[in-house]
Amino acid sequence: MKYYFSALLFLVVTCAFAQHAITGTLMDKDTNAPLEFASIYLPQLEKGTTSDADGHFNLTEIPSGNHKIIISLVGYETLSQSIRLPLTESLNLALKPSAIEMEEVIVSTPFHKLQSENVMKVERESVSELKQAGAVNLASGITEIAGVESVSTGLSIGKPVIRGLSSNRVLVYAQGIRLENQQFGGEHGLGVNDAGIESVEIIKGPASLLYGSDALGGVLYLNPEKYASQNSNSSDFNGNYFSNTKGYNTNVGYKSSGETVKFLFRGGLSEHSDYDTENYRVTNTRFREQDFKAGIGYQKSNFKTDFRYNVNHSKLGIPEGIGEQSTAKTVLLPHQDLTNHIFSSKSTLFFKESSLDLNLGYTYNDRKEFEEHHEEEEEEEEEEHHEEDEVLEPALHMKLQTANYDVKYNLHKMGKFETIVGIQGMHQVNANDGEEQLIPDATTNDFGFLATSHIHFETVDIQLGARYDNRNINVKNGITRSFNSFNGAIGAKTNIGKTIIARLNLATGFRAPNLAELTSFGSHEGTNRFEIGNADLNNEQNVQVDLALEYKNKHLEIFANGFYNNIKDYIYLSPNGNTIDGAPVFNYLQENASLYGGEVGFHLHPHPLDWLHFESSFETVTGKQGNDNYLPLIPANSLTNTIRVEFEKQWFSKGYAFIKLKYAFKQSNVSSFETPTDAYALLSAGFGADFKVFKNTMSFSVSGNNLTNKNYISHLSRLKADNIANIGRNFGIGISYRI
Repeated sequence: MKYYFSALLFLVVTCAFAQHAITGTLMDKDTNAPLEFASIYLPQLEKGTTSDADGHFNLTEIPSGNHKIIISLVGYETLSQSIRLPLTESLNLALKPSAIEMEEVIVSTPFHKLQSENVMKVERESVSELKQAGAVNLASGITEIAGVESVSTGLSIGKPVIRGLSSNRVLVYAQGIRLENQQFGGEHGLGVNDAGIESVEIIKGPASLLYGSDALGGVLYLNPEKYASQNSNSSDFNGNYFSNTKGYNTNVGYKSSGETVKFLFRGGLSEHSDYDTENYRVTNTRFREQDFKAGIGYQKSNFKTDFRYNVNHSKLGIPEGIGEQSTAKTVLLPHQDLTNHIFSSKSTLFFKESSLDLNLGYTYNDRKEFEEHHEEEEEEEEEEHHEEDEVLEPALHMKLQTANYDVKYNLHKMGKFETIVGIQGMHQVNANDGEEQLIPDATTNDFGFLATSHIHFETVDIQLGARYDNRNINVKNGITRSFNSFNGAIGAKTNIGKTIIARLNLATGFRAPNLAELTSFGSHEGTNRFEIGNADLNNEQNVQVDLALEYKNKHLEIFANGFYNNIKDYIYLSPNGNTIDGAPVFNYLQENASLYGGEVGFHLHPHPLDWLHFESSFETVTGKQGNDNYLPLIPANSLTNTIRVEFEKQWFSKGYAFIKLKYAFKQSNVSSFETPTDAYALLSAGFGADFKVFKNTMSFSVSGNNLTNKNYISHLSRLKADNIANIGRNFGIGISYRI
């Protein structure tokens, strides 16, 4: 009996964990010609390869069960197909030529589908495309995405704004874990370098079902670069120069993948002088950033794991007015000195019809802020300032340590259903070492439970789910608060005819008050105000409805997205008329609020001129409190028009050129302590292509932004109170060389 039981157990384990290969051939659907360099990718396994000159491909060490395979190639429609292993024969697949940009897998939503298959509308842009448009860094690059802006303090400090909501209302994910780096303050930047970031995904709207607190307004999801294809390796060098700041961004990386083990690393350095406007340089907007990323992955049998590490160190000047006119790059006082460590581990155990995901993360944010010592003699030389800067103790020194976990059980497609259940949690400790204290030492603990399903019917796809969260905040020698919330989401996607996709989503979200809102009592460099917290604040709770329509044929795409967002107990700052140490006093208050608006646009690539593209988009947001006052930091309405051409020649590939005009309307709908901003138009242009140099690929790009050198002030610039203009004309040159 014991023998039979052992044999039966062996057969079950062997069947469940048997490994297989996927082989196949890719061809052009119209000509039957083989397709080379197509990407073949299994999103659940995060494993891929490319087709050879005969269109053949081969993937090994694939576990039994259902898998989604994604085939993509520039100039062709992306193919998404479900397969079940073991296969009885090779795959013979055909791709349909198309002038429409190829689709990518959306990672920020739980079922990892193409955007055309998603119930939830998600915006996605590759970082390379953002840099082609002339972005100096990631914070400025994301403003190229419709519905996304940035609250900026010069160039170095920028915070994402999604449909009028920012700070702790927008959750940032990096390396698959939530990024915690004291993001509560308007003068605290994104803290992530674009080197080693492959793409950006934006969820516009409540995502508390998937991510818990702080995802009330949306999610900025940063996808790290993929490993090399199986049994291959590559290295690359990337450099950019910017004329306005006399600055540069540069990084170098190497990656290699074998049958089971893969690794990569990338180091980057950025340095910029004060940015220039039509009339002056903005003193102390200079900054320097060093970044290192590394990863190692292992995949064998029914198990895969991926460990990543990122350390980012930056010195960011904090502008306080127009002073010395210099192109020096050494930051002055006041400035921030930031070091951020991110450790992440993503592991998956595969069963025959399901899988178990375990994501662990640890972040350590070390924030130092140095201020002027006013007793110093004004006539001291700049060199003496720099020497003293080296021995100054930070006025503000905050250390934030965060450990989080995310465990999900995925029941793969069973009939019409795909289902995920999971738990998520966070343990966070904030500590102060500086002479000043903005927020006190405190410990925060989160726990959440979620369940969500994607249901496939013949004419409609439905996604629904529910979640419960608890957050406990314990302030050292102070308050103890507990916050609870139950949230849900339901959405539907259907095709109207063959050319229109309609999506309707209803979701709730919440945000627990952060430490600054509950406990702050003080000010520091860059705030221009004295903030007093409110220990009695409640959860922010919202309900948002989204409607998205997309029309698409061979030569025209039209989209229209609309939303209405109702927020109960919206937390905001309001002046009380008093001053402390010469700074106006602001209190944290609550009032119901609502935001509404959306984005509309089109993309035309007329036949037979498939190389010619006309793109236009308009975005609008209105935000009001229940007392009919306008909300602060609501971006101005804007209209963007772009003409782009794409071309290929014998001696270069992926050639492009564009010209773009962005018009920002006057913003007069301001809160009681904001100033309105005038309308302005910004003209930009660029071109680039790939060349073969020593049998390897070199990409070259040139871009120009604000070509008319317009003197303007963005409504979301934190320097507008001092009437300081945004960056003037800027030319960028980029080179990327891949081996």
